[in-house]
Amino acid sequence: MAIEIYMPALSPTMESGTLAKWLVKEGDTVESGTILAEIETDKATMEYENIDDGVVGKLYVAEGTENIAVGQLIAVLLEDGEDASAISDAPAKKAAPVAIKAEAVVEVTPVAPTAPVVNTGGKRIFSSPLARRLAAQKGVDIADIPGSGPHGRVIKRDVEGYVPVAKAALVPSLDGDAPFEEIKLSNMRKTIAKRLTESKQTVPHFYLGVDIELDNLLTARKELNSLSDEYKISVNDFIIRACALALKKVPEANVQFGGDVMRHYSRSDVSVAVAIPGGLVTPVIRGAEQKGLRQISDETKALAKKARDGKLMPEDYMGGTFSISNLGMMGIKQFQAVINPPQAAILAVGSGEQRVIMKDGAVTSATVMSVNLACDHRAIDGAVGAKFLGAIKTYLEHPSTMLL
Repeated sequence: MAIEIYMPALSPTMESGTLAKWLVKEGDTVESGTILAEIETDKATMEYENIDDGVVGKLYVAEGTENIAVGQLIAVLLEDGEDASAISDAPAKKAAPVAIKAEAVVEVTPVAPTAPVVNTGGKRIFSSPLARRLAAQKGVDIADIPGSGPHGRVIKRDVEGYVPVAKAALVPSLDGDAPFEEIKLSNMRKTIAKRLTESKQTVPHFYLGVDIELDNLLTARKELNSLSDEYKISVNDFIIRACALALKKVPEANVQFGGDVMRHYSRSDVSVAVAIPGGLVTPVIRGAEQKGLRQISDETKALAKKARDGKLMPEDYMGGTFSISNLGMMGIKQFQAVINPPQAAILAVGSGEQRVIMKDGAVTSATVMSVNLACDHRAIDGAVGAKFLGAIKTYLEHPSTMLL
């Protein structure tokens, strides 16, 4: 029996993708582990790994095809002894749920022999009982949530990471008589536009700002970097560690709002915004409070390189509990960042500069950096945000306290 291959869901937010490149052609013999194609998701270009042995009988989708819905039939494999003449020239109009094995899959959920199915107007929605219960608690239609589990099944992680689409999002009308060129949006840019619009429309932001003196930190950094050529600690590495430790010191800030529940995290998984051509990604330093500056530095550099090379896996960027966006290296004095749901806060970091300050009644100068904390007011109150920001300030102004 011919084996049908469908567009996989390579991340919980993926609803469609672009088939960037076929790595096989019709008539090729493939086996389990063969890379069939490169697929552009909303985060990166990823390899799609085959799980069956057979011969490529038909490729239904051409290279470069965009907006291929998750679950759409893209190819057929023939098993031993089968004839290509039995394959339909056109893909089925209603695709079966996705069955995938991709390097992108982070969470493996056992599938019961007959997975629970929700019937919504003739559309079959595979989902776990826990996912349906969480969706009901959040007041979300399970049919609206893209599934990333086996066979396209909606699982717990999908519900927790789902942000409802704003029903009345406005698209601005385009006007102007200046010469222009229209450039089609990439999947990444579409996702950024969608998620940040949802964030500003559905998440009640409030902002707190503080100035931080960096002279002690810069002295400590210079001393550390002079001890070895094997590493180079950056100011951002100190900021990541300070934020991770502050989340442990003020655990009320390490939370996410979930409708009628609040999730409190016991580990500081810090997402770090990285600019790449065409957009922005946020790889995660997991358990950053347990890591030293050198390990944080090494991991940040490795993840940033993977991001710029388009090689990030979902486990590299999914599941952060707090975000940092640093534009200081670009000369930006201060700015306000947009929260990345379902996270409840993000720190916007400006540049350090020499400023005149008053200290102990005397006028002097210091290297000062301005930061702004954006908080989700549903999850974090002003007093908690202020306490958290104060802890970050203390760690950065007195870096030796990060050793305690």
